[in-house]
Amino acid sequence: MKAEGWYRDPYAVHVDRWYSDGTPTALVRDAEVEGHDPPPSDVTPKEPLEPSLAHGESPGPDDLRRADEAETPDPPDAPSYSQKVFDVIGETIRPL
Repeated sequence: MKAEGWYRDPYAVHVDRWYSDGTPTALVRDAEVEGHDPPPSDVTPKEPLEPSLAHGESPGPDDLRRADEAETPDPPDAPSYSQKVFDVIGETIRPL
């Protein structure tokens, strides 16, 4: 199986670098801050790769979320949300 997930940055530019299918990507993180920085083309990464377990995290499916994936809250409860909309409409529209 090829490397997939956060590994110590083998280029020593950042703390961690995301690997996808065994290839280093531009997704990097330093402490809790994620960013993008393409791997240097003029440097050979050191081997073997060292998995990153920063901040007490454990490897697993929670770490496979994309960094650019929006962290949206749960959608509003449909019935109560709809009721609020109808309440507002009822207050603004008065019978003739």
